[in-house]
Amino acid sequence: MDPSTLLCLRKFLVPEIVYGPGALMLAGRHVANFGASKVLIVTDPGVIAAGWMEKVEASLEDAGIAYRVFSAVSPNPKDHEVMAGAEICRRQGCDLILAVGGGSPMDCAKGIGVVVGNPGDVVDFEGVDAVPSPGPPLIFIPTTAGSSADVSQFAIITDTERGGKIAIISKMVIPDIALVDPETTLTVPSDLTAATGMDALCHAFEAYVSTAASPLTDMAARQAVRLVADNLEGAYREPANMTFRENMMMASLMAGLAFSNASLGLVHAMAHSLGGAKDLNHGECNSLLLEKVVRFNFPAASDKYIQLAGDMGLRTNGQEPGETAAALVDRIASLRSSLGITQRLRDMGVALTELPQLAEFAFQDPCLATNPRQAQSDEIASIFQEIY
Repeated sequence: MDPSTLLCLRKFLVPEIVYGPGALMLAGRHVANFGASKVLIVTDPGVIAAGWMEKVEASLEDAGIAYRVFSAVSPNPKDHEVMAGAEICRRQGCDLILAVGGGSPMDCAKGIGVVVGNPGDVVDFEGVDAVPSPGPPLIFIPTTAGSSADVSQFAIITDTERGGKIAIISKMVIPDIALVDPETTLTVPSDLTAATGMDALCHAFEAYVSTAASPLTDMAARQAVRLVADNLEGAYREPANMTFRENMMMASLMAGLAFSNASLGLVHAMAHSLGGAKDLNHGECNSLLLEKVVRFNFPAASDKYIQLAGDMGLRTNGQEPGETAAALVDRIASLRSSLGITQRLRDMGVALTELPQLAEFAFQDPCLATNPRQAQSDEIASIFQEIY
């Protein structure tokens, strides 16, 4: 086959997805279908406090499934947390991993699965297709609308020795089943609703302009953008409104299907560097960066950004591309500000002298490979400077 033909091939990988109110209560049934004898549940204190773990545990107990809970997971999950969870999984003889939570417990659970299935430290598996063997089956129950870790082939772990995040990108970390229950987002506080919702928007934007995009990812990405544009502010201001919550959970799902298969870009490369070095909220980092990266990338993907502007509710007919670019940047900035995300890097504990090193980490991030415009370290540092 002509090598140039191979460059046009695309894969579209997804887990089995059960979507809708009450999906969480099916945990016991699906675990039993795998024939698991004991489950490692990976979660965090916030999910336990919200009451969702009680429901999952009840479902497992009704199905006669033994389990062990591992909840020592922090935001931006750390390599040592993954290794501690893997040791418990082995010692307890768990043969299935069930994650209940947002991006942090789900990414930690993926890392645990990788280490249980393969000898070594979790940081050894950084990169693309670097996981040789599968781990135990994974069943994920997301409780936030944004990370999309429940459907993606990405696991983001903080390498504490290096002081940055690593990306493990492999079909081995795609969950076997995602039980996507929008009711779980009813307990998410407004600031986290904002940050995770903007994360979903960033996933969709970056997947749509990615150099690895395809018709399937484009379709999912654009629908995610429309849903976020129409529902995120409502979910932020009316947290008990199930229409907004359901639409945002669907936006997260659509964005996840898109970026898992098209990859990401400069926003996430920079957010991984920033969040890993300073232990900052991932969604907030993305929020601050998106409008700046759109402006940087626009000349390399203007047609696609013009389409996204329409999906964000902007009228673009008769406009010059530069006018549309400015309007799109303003629309993203207005949405971000309306959600209370207005801080700058200096307010987040970042020193001006740290920007060159943060830029270098971002330059090395695998997400940069599919950004529509090549970016050098000095250009990335300049973008960091804009939000300083």
